[in-house]
Amino acid sequence: MGRIRQLLCAALALSTFAAFAQGNADRLAAAVREGGRVVVYAATDRDIVQPVLDAFEAQHPGVRIDYHDMNSAEVYRRVVAEAEQGRHEVDVVWSSAMDLQVKLVNDGYAQPYRSAETAALPAWAVWKDEAFATSYEPAAIVYSKRALGPYEVPDTHAALIRLLAEQPDRFRGRVATYDPVRAGLGLLLHSQDALANPTAFWQLARALGGRQVELHVKTAVVLDRIASGEVLIGYNLLGSYAHSRARLDPNVGVVWPRDYTLVLSRVAFVARRAPHPAAARLWLDFLLSAQGQVLLARAGLFSVREDASDAAGLRQQLGTAFRPIALGTALLAYLDQVKQRDFLREWEAAMRKP
Repeated sequence: MGRIRQLLCAALALSTFAAFAQGNADRLAAAVREGGRVVVYAATDRDIVQPVLDAFEAQHPGVRIDYHDMNSAEVYRRVVAEAEQGRHEVDVVWSSAMDLQVKLVNDGYAQPYRSAETAALPAWAVWKDEAFATSYEPAAIVYSKRALGPYEVPDTHAALIRLLAEQPDRFRGRVATYDPVRAGLGLLLHSQDALANPTAFWQLARALGGRQVELHVKTAVVLDRIASGEVLIGYNLLGSYAHSRARLDPNVGVVWPRDYTLVLSRVAFVARRAPHPAAARLWLDFLLSAQGQVLLARAGLFSVREDASDAAGLRQQLGTAFRPIALGTALLAYLDQVKQRDFLREWEAAMRKP
């Protein structure tokens, strides 16, 4: 009887695999018929994810990725502008600006999608079956190892405030962070930081402003300046990019603040009027698959799937400092014009040299 059960289970597994393989073949054929192309608007540096793009194209012969690398605010503006003009060019929108992604979904720019890969995600990583978290993105303090000794590296927000206050001349013009006016990611991280600990955040903002902080749009630019020694400390930077750079460059150090570390997610969705919907779903499923998540993790983007990931390791490493930003409508708060205006006014006031 046990032998019969084993044979039945094996037969069922084979039939399931055959159905899955046939389903993938059918979807690939449909993607090729659409034109063999998937257009991705992304706020993810191409050089970071190039191995993921290469693996997808190798696994899906006949389908190529038309990848547009922009900053998060540009992604949002382009999606909205093209829709207003009646142009439907993008298939998948992928960005770390969770608030802008949620707004696009909330405003009807996404289509629902369900698959075995979306079902494998943690519940928190799916919103309305339209928005999908693809990675963990801890916000880090990044520093120049050539300039700061191990004993003076700030590992809390209070320690960073104290360091800037005690040595103003040393750090004047040599600290950097994102610009919340020009970069959607900057607005998201800084506004969420203000919600997490308003007292510490605004003290730190004033300290940064008093040290003539450099404000940037791209993470890579800040990391380049830290690596060269022109900037000594970068605040609230995407930890995935910083971690990847630190593995290659001995001059770059990364700290997860031990009082609290904000953790956002890089969010993807299929555009409602995607011109290549079959290819779009193939790409999204690939990002969310165990294989895709492993590739993202190798690229330094902390993956969200428990069966393929370093997500549990990251949570364990951060411990009580782990402060995830939930995917949902609460992210829309600082996109309200009045709240955003008030936040940016306070930020601008903090940035003025005293």
